[in-house]
Amino acid sequence: MNPLPEWFRPVSEYILREGVPETLRMAAIAVVASLVIGVVLGTLMTIRFRPLQWLIRFYVEVWRGLPILVTVLFIFWLPAFDVGRHHVQLSAYQSAALALTLWGSAQVAEATRGAVQSIPNEQHEAAAALGFGWVGRQTFVILPQALRRMVPPLVGLLVNTIQNTTIAFAIGVNEVLQAGQRQFENVTSGLTGQPVAPSYAPFLIFGYVALLFFIICFPLTRLAAYLEKRLT
Repeated sequence: MNPLPEWFRPVSEYILREGVPETLRMAAIAVVASLVIGVVLGTLMTIRFRPLQWLIRFYVEVWRGLPILVTVLFIFWLPAFDVGRHHVQLSAYQSAALALTLWGSAQVAEATRGAVQSIPNEQHEAAAALGFGWVGRQTFVILPQALRRMVPPLVGLLVNTIQNTTIAFAIGVNEVLQAGQRQFENVTSGLTGQPVAPSYAPFLIFGYVALLFFIICFPLTRLAAYLEKRLT
């Protein structure tokens, strides 16, 4: 005998089919963009040119310091603007992905700066003695070592980004939490059959949402812990 009510199966299938792919897609876009932008900015922060350092530091501190929800709402409610002949208005999905990218790239930039500066000066001197310029030293000698040290924090960033996709709920993106909320409203209003008492439905629906996040994130947190131990 199935202990779960009949309405739970279509609800859980909807969340799994519609919410999970949207969450993972948004997280993947944000993480890849954050890595590219953050590694570049973090490396540039190590150049001894104060105006450039101040500019990047301002970027990092702003996007690290603001709550992600505030950033999402700020970007989402920006007025439309014209680029050439195109009228640009960011969608809810694009706004959430951009906000996560700004936050993530600031985190990666700071981690990259610390990792690059942790490489002994002898490595820089040896690369310079081999005839590498600054770009060559960073690309072929310094960054490969720094990125190896950054692997555990980057896995942690992926976990945090997946969890932070829930902020897209505030602007209507149909990620896992929003999908659960929509199904909760359908169940309690009777759109899936007989109305269900509100005190009963959220335990199953949002418990299922929590379980999905745990299933996705727990292996990644264990991987981060393993890599940190292994690489150290």
